[in-house]
Amino acid sequence: MTASDAGTAPWTGRLAGSGVSVLVATAIVVADMIGVGVFTSLGFQVKDIPSGFSILLLWTVGGIVALCGVFAYSELGAMFPRSSGEYNFLGRAYHPAFGFLAGWVSATVGFAAPVALAAMAFGEYAKSVVPDLPPIPLAIAVVWLVSLVQLTGVRHSSTFQLISTIIKVALIVAFLVAGFVIGVPQPIAFTPQPGDLAHIVSGPFAIGLVFVMYSFSGWNAATYIIGEMNTPQQSLPRALLTGTLIVLVLYVALNAVFLYSTPVGALAGQLDVASVAGSAIFGSLGGRIVGAMICVGLISSISAMMWIGPRVMMTMGEDIPALRVFSKRSASGAPAYAVLFQLAVANLLLFTRSFEAVLDFIQFALLFCSFFTVAGVIKLRITAPDLPRPYRAWGYPFTPLVFLLVTAFMMYYLLTERPVQSLSGMLVMLSGLLIYAVFRKRPVAAGNSHHRE
Repeated sequence: MTASDAGTAPWTGRLAGSGVSVLVATAIVVADMIGVGVFTSLGFQVKDIPSGFSILLLWTVGGIVALCGVFAYSELGAMFPRSSGEYNFLGRAYHPAFGFLAGWVSATVGFAAPVALAAMAFGEYAKSVVPDLPPIPLAIAVVWLVSLVQLTGVRHSSTFQLISTIIKVALIVAFLVAGFVIGVPQPIAFTPQPGDLAHIVSGPFAIGLVFVMYSFSGWNAATYIIGEMNTPQQSLPRALLTGTLIVLVLYVALNAVFLYSTPVGALAGQLDVASVAGSAIFGSLGGRIVGAMICVGLISSISAMMWIGPRVMMTMGEDIPALRVFSKRSASGAPAYAVLFQLAVANLLLFTRSFEAVLDFIQFALLFCSFFTVAGVIKLRITAPDLPRPYRAWGYPFTPLVFLLVTAFMMYYLLTERPVQSLSGMLVMLSGLLIYAVFRKRPVAAGNSHHRE
């Protein structure tokens, strides 16, 4: 069905019959969450927390905090079923200008920088499989390939996303089975031991949680495509909850198999713990096997981000006259100009090798937006209690408060550890206020007067 004959709901941005199912939305959540974080974090955690039980508890706590965010975002998504995530939620809960700040970060570099990072990781892991392969051309090629799939429309994007995510999960499960079946058991306990409490209440545990939460980021992925989902009031909470639970189980299991199959001394302080564990399980070929597994998995991650990121710019284009071009869809329903814009930014970051610096700059701003989005659930419960809520956050008010406390700690950690980057990121976001003021003053083109004020 084409964009022209489907018709678009004026404020939801939903294309009638576009048909993103719960299964595909769940695949987007899983694909966006599982990047390289879980394969690289353990070495630094086990260095200060040499306890199997404490490590698994750390990852479980991270998953529970992510679920607290899921409940809050599900309530907002069911209330305001429009694509674009925080741009939509903050604009509705507070003011359109606040939403624009979040949208400005997301639409420019918030997704392009992680895409570039994942693509670069793809190139590096591919090089570990076939040493002669050049990482940068590979990184650029995979971003272009995935972008071309996105330009073919929602139907093909859905198929590609579902298949690539299923392959990703199947490879991880196969790795887990191999690790527990043929791996040599190490003397580590996954049940509580004397001294574990001291690890759990320690500083390294709290700091470890910050990096675990980065590995869980992406649990909100489906909120960026609400407008393309069937029955979003029911589908969104199911996709976010199911996807996050799947990743929680996989993350705990992966860390368990790393610890089960590999001596703690060999893991401590290592960045590429997956390759170390792979060598312990599979021998000399282990590094290549793990590298190939991560490469395949990163394709689905890049696909998810190249799908959901342009939806922010697309929705902003529906509201802001000066950005109207980005709201245009192709005959197959793809926001082609928005996809091409994100592709161009990701390529620029790859060519200049500046994506890691950009990620440092935007981490605080992204946490800031998530914090106020979840706080928006509490605000609206107080200020607009009569608004229809097709889904109500489970465990309210405790679950949003847990999320807010942990996110506040993460922001405090970034401010104290990386003050220049954090404050610079905030300045970039605040610069959006000036841009917002300029864009909103542009005259509305004839026939385009339906944008939301």
